[in-house]
Amino acid sequence: QDQLVESGGGLVQAGGSLRLSCAASGRTFRFSAMGWFRQAPGKERDFVAAINWSGATTYYADSLKGRFTISRDNAKNTVYLQMNSLKPEDTAVYYCAQSRSGDWRTGRPDEYDYWGQGTQVTVSS
Repeated sequence: QDQLVESGGGLVQAGGSLRLSCAASGRTFRFSAMGWFRQAPGKERDFVAAINWSGATTYYADSLKGRFTISRDNAKNTVYLQMNSLKPEDTAVYYCAQSRSGDWRTGRPDEYDYWGQGTQVTVSS
C-alpha cells in the first residue's frame, strides 16, 4: 500500500505563500493521478487541485485558479501545491491523495484511493 506524507504547512500572514509537498513511498506514484484537498473545521473535505500521471493535465477548484498551482516530480515521487496570495479562508488541513483507478478529474474524494495524514495551513489576517 502506498504511503503519502505531506509537509510544508504552517502559519503565514494573509498575502503570503506556502509550498506544500507530498512524498509517496510506493511504486505506483508515477502511474497515478494525484490530488490535493482541504478541510476546514466543521466543513466537508473540498477539492483543491489534481494532476495526471505525467503532469501534463491539471484541474483546479474554480475559486482557486490563479492562486494555487499543482505540480509533480516523478523522479522524486513527490507532488507539490504552490499557494500564493493566501487568504484567511484558505485556513484548513490540506491532504494529498492518490487515484490509481478512479475518475480523478471529478474532484470527488471517493475517486481517490490513498490519503496522507494532512498538514495544517493557517493564514492570519
